[in-house]
Amino acid sequence: MAVTGNGSASGSGPLAGVRVVELAGIGPGPFAAMLLADLGADVVRVDRPGGGALAVDPAHDLTNRGKRSVLVDLKSADGPARVLDLVERADVLVEGFRPGVAERLGVGPADCHARNPRLVYGRMTGWGQEGPLAHTAGHDIAYIAVTGALGMIGNPGEAPAVPANLVGDYAGGSLYLVIGVLAALQHVRATGAGQVVDAAIVDGTAHLTAMIHGMMAAGGWQDRRGANLLDGGCPFYGTYETSDGGYMAVGALEQQFYDTFVELLGIGDRVPARKDVARWGELREAVAARFRTRTRAEWTAVFEGTDSCVAPVLSLREAPGHPHLAARGTFTDVGGIVQPAPAPRFSATPAAVGGGPARPGADTRSVAADWDVPALLAKKDG
Repeated sequence: MAVTGNGSASGSGPLAGVRVVELAGIGPGPFAAMLLADLGADVVRVDRPGGGALAVDPAHDLTNRGKRSVLVDLKSADGPARVLDLVERADVLVEGFRPGVAERLGVGPADCHARNPRLVYGRMTGWGQEGPLAHTAGHDIAYIAVTGALGMIGNPGEAPAVPANLVGDYAGGSLYLVIGVLAALQHVRATGAGQVVDAAIVDGTAHLTAMIHGMMAAGGWQDRRGANLLDGGCPFYGTYETSDGGYMAVGALEQQFYDTFVELLGIGDRVPARKDVARWGELREAVAARFRTRTRAEWTAVFEGTDSCVAPVLSLREAPGHPHLAARGTFTDVGGIVQPAPAPRFSATPAAVGGGPARPGADTRSVAADWDVPALLAKKDG
């Protein structure tokens, strides 16, 4: 089928041929649907007339790249029927409403499965579909706070450091929803039966801490910030300021990497043994003092290409220019916007960005034709 409009009716990635209906939302739901689009799925986003909650220029909303958009007012008399017409032809639906909202709008799991028993119905929320907080509002920071993840991040004696919305919304939320959707699609393939995927950010974020819980149970992790091997408490796993105000990241955990690190840093014969935890403070000061003697660029040149596990801390604008990322094409330019390229990579079915961000309602005609849903054109709201 030919490519029509912004997105494509037949992508080139491993999910080519999979059809996804996304009920417009913000945050982790759109990112999950973007990932499915990156992997080749034909994602149709159902936008609301009048736009969404965030004042983001649709032309720059990269979480809508590679998708197509139709406008449907779910509160109108025929709105739910139009969405169900799409659902009947879809493999997956993604929604991020509070529990019960989709049901009240007439597009909940029961309504959708009545039209399409094979549908994978993906639900993306912070608190999940049940529990005391299920119906309350929240954001990434609250979800990662109650799971213990936020409390792990930052310096001792200081407030926890906020890791943007990467840990909760996208790692604990979007990626777990996509994993669930892909697993459920395999179940459909084996049995013919669809199901509901309840992806809660609190569940996914808690799941991410599995290794830490194991270490804590074994006595190898202290339940406080900045006191452990991987949380900045270790002097050879952390960040250090350079003479020009930049930073270098050090991750020389293993002995052989540590030996190379201190040798190149020029302190190998003047510092206490790495296993002498009682003198870690002294070791940290020595490392910090040495890093302050040169610029970030100078230290980068010292450690470049060595097994020292040291790297410069780059800004978002700097990252695409890093030689390794540039060589791999980790970032790409689509429509004049530099952005991360699809990940992961596939040898037989390479993924690609299928187009720029979908403009609300711009693809109604092409979707109506490709999906054989003429009702989408019944009114001039799409």
